[in-house]
Amino acid sequence: AEAGRFFCTAGRGLEPFLAREGLTLGRVRRVFSPKVDCVSGKVFFRAAARPGELRKLRSGERLFLLLKKHSPLPVSRNRGKMLQEIKSLVIEEPKYWLDIISVWRKLHGHEGETDDVSQENALALKRKSEEETNTTSKRQKTEQVRAVVSEECQVEAGETCVAPERTSNQECWIESKTSSEFPPKGSGETPSANEKLGFSFRVSCRCSGAIAKILTSQEIGRAIGITLVKQCGWRADLRDPDLEIFVHLNDIQSVVGIPLFRLPLANREYIKTAGLRSTVAWAMASLAEISAGSLVLDPMCGLGTILLEAAKEWPEACYWGSDISDLQLEGADGNIRTAGLMDKIELLKSSVKALPLPSESFDTVISDIPFGKKFKTTNDAQLLPDALQEMERVLRVGGTLVLLLSQELRRCVDGLTKCAGGDAAEASADSDSGAAPAQASSVDGNSSSLAQGGGESVLSRRFGSLVPEGVYAVSLGKTDAFIHKYRKVSAPGQK
Repeated sequence: AEAGRFFCTAGRGLEPFLAREGLTLGRVRRVFSPKVDCVSGKVFFRAAARPGELRKLRSGERLFLLLKKHSPLPVSRNRGKMLQEIKSLVIEEPKYWLDIISVWRKLHGHEGETDDVSQENALALKRKSEEETNTTSKRQKTEQVRAVVSEECQVEAGETCVAPERTSNQECWIESKTSSEFPPKGSGETPSANEKLGFSFRVSCRCSGAIAKILTSQEIGRAIGITLVKQCGWRADLRDPDLEIFVHLNDIQSVVGIPLFRLPLANREYIKTAGLRSTVAWAMASLAEISAGSLVLDPMCGLGTILLEAAKEWPEACYWGSDISDLQLEGADGNIRTAGLMDKIELLKSSVKALPLPSESFDTVISDIPFGKKFKTTNDAQLLPDALQEMERVLRVGGTLVLLLSQELRRCVDGLTKCAGGDAAEASADSDSGAAPAQASSVDGNSSSLAQGGGESVLSRRFGSLVPEGVYAVSLGKTDAFIHKYRKVSAPGQK
């Protein structure tokens, strides 16, 4: 099959994970081309793949069919000129949009449906082509556009109205940001005969950087919406469209695409109660070097998201989860049952400071250390040395430790392990790695000592077998976090 052009959005910091995942899938399934382009928040690639194969991407948020990818639009104080530049992103020959809709319908699973929508759009596009040489037809088409805009958006339309004045706060043409999913079908309303005739659409516009200082997302989306109505004869429908046009303009690039799925890739049907973001959990598991027969432990498993992501991707390993909270374990058990992984994941109640498990019994230890925000843990800093000591104890020599830490807890861990890492710590993504003081702020803002009666050298000797192998900054939405990877190089007391 011919390779299509796609892009996938990703949380900040997860772009390298998504790119690597795509290349790995490419080598295994001959799906992805070797060239993958990463920018902030997006990964662009070519793929000769069915939607079911593309849906297997675990570290991405939303997947799009790529229509346009250009350099950033020139910024001008002339708003009319800028709107003309923006409209040029969607002005194409009639055949272009017919081909795009055909590709989208096939990818979206509409192969077996009748082609009445395509035929209707073919007529509309043909009329648009004739307008270029027929002024009478052009005037008729303009009147049609005016009627549609007047009825649906209550604004003035026509050739002079590329950015119509708003008469209310309601936006009928666009959304100012990308929706997490399409509106559900079947709203209970019976569409009129006129509504059934045209292909419906909406524009989801995101605008940032210099261009956002001149034009709003609403103005940009309105201009693009009117252009598509005039050019293609489509009908604007914010609530329940057949098609969504995604437009993202910033100082890096201009991107136009169509979402391939109604729900984001990050929405996992097998997770009953959401905890840690599934994409971040998958990224952590991907660093853990899990293989067939591996024994994997999450000693602070919470709702079990990390274990679920790992067990789904690497089902031939054995997984254990531990937590001190009955409520968290109950939620984890519900998630495990929903995912059908009862035979893969075992749960036990215990404190991370005193795990009832043999020393050097696990190949991988992986955990999201509570941040003291969502779960209101007030003694994270004091807990960390004992928790790390237990994780180190149950980890086999040569095994991997993967932790998700807040900025403050990251400084704590760097203080605990910096002497052991030596030069390896210099490979950290941030220059302050290994140089932070062994102090952290608790939830109430007071400073709490990590080493009661001891110093950094004592703590470093306690965790001398853990050598840092990488730090990855990721976004959890309103909070930034860091994935730390360590390898155990020796047993306690050995060098």
